[in-house]
Amino acid sequence: MRIEVTIARTTSLPPGAIDALANELSRRLNHSYPDRDNKITVRYAAANNLSVLGGAKEDKARVSEILQETWESADDWFMDN
Repeated sequence: MRIEVTIARTTSLPPGAIDALANELSRRLNHSYPDRDNKITVRYAAANNLSVLGGAKEDKARVSEILQETWESADDWFMDN
């Protein structure tokens, strides 16, 4: 699956947050989808968005849940440098 997460440029994140989010999301998705070659991209853009290519409709819903869980648990995995 190819997953692209865009975060609105107006969102203020600490340095390193984009890379840390990409790494943690990749870890969680690879755990949930071990038989797939998952490519995750996280970047700033005009608006928040999630794109899931190469997966079923149910996969987008599950990836969205994993992204939400990852974002909400940032205090557990993100270490501000």
